[in-house]
Amino acid sequence: MNWYSPYGNQPTPQIIQRFVGLKLFCVPRARVESLAVCNYLIAIVYLCRTPMPPLDSCVERLWLITDERPHAKERIAASGTINLGINLRENEFRIYEAEKPERHKRLSGAVVSGTRSEPVAIDTRELVSVIGVRFKPGGAFPFLGAPASELADAHVDLETLWGSSAKELRERLCAAKLPTERFDLLENALMAHLFRPLERHNAVRLGLDTFSRADSELTIRDVVRETGLSQRHFIQLFAREVGMSPKLFCRVRRFRRTLETVRHTAAPDWGRVAVDCGYYDQSHLIHDFRFFSNLSPTEFVRLRSECVFQNHATLIR
Repeated sequence: MNWYSPYGNQPTPQIIQRFVGLKLFCVPRARVESLAVCNYLIAIVYLCRTPMPPLDSCVERLWLITDERPHAKERIAASGTINLGINLRENEFRIYEAEKPERHKRLSGAVVSGTRSEPVAIDTRELVSVIGVRFKPGGAFPFLGAPASELADAHVDLETLWGSSAKELRERLCAAKLPTERFDLLENALMAHLFRPLERHNAVRLGLDTFSRADSELTIRDVVRETGLSQRHFIQLFAREVGMSPKLFCRVRRFRRTLETVRHTAAPDWGRVAVDCGYYDQSHLIHDFRFFSNLSPTEFVRLRSECVFQNHATLIR
């Protein structure tokens, strides 16, 4: 079982003993992905597991988080992936507007979050025990029963996609006691809700492979040429399976790559980061941070320090 701390340190037994009510689960094929060490006696346990084949071709990880964070709301920046989340404590999710957190949308306790180009906010006090699925780019499409583009910048009740079995799944997950049992239930549910084959369209697979490589020098036009499709057809196929256009996907991937680059840096050299991550200059990097998170790069790094997920930042009001 491996540890990861946002500050790069391995927690000692003495550090662990400082936390109140911290339970460490030894889960086969799982690991504790993150322990956020804050200035409070607060424990965050995050378990994740890579699913068995064939699900591993579409699912990045299954995850389970149990935490009590010292702040209330978190801003979630843009993501090029689709996520499924199930609230094990309350049978409800509330999604808040990042800039007007007094406004929110209520959904059931099992929700699918589409690909996003705009930030949203959540209240962590309402999400103290949540299990979920993080799909690979384009990986959610076989499980949706609808084009991924229809879920873009939206949150949808899982019951809308899966019917009454979504409610039954949540009830069984709540009743399960062990993380391994919950992960097994989630894997079985995914296999039971395959609406189409797991294979991606060849053109979409080529696009994802190319756009996801930091060292790729191929443009979208180059990829379209290799597929033999018209540009319009390629964009339609890509959006249908991935949930956003190729151009927007490339921008989001570059933004996420930037977040990873500065993950362990307290005071990044943003000019150097911009060059290393493929931006024309620092102003273009700042523009993307504003567009995808409504924060400047410096603000985002400062506010994300207590958050478990890479694209989350504390929302201070």
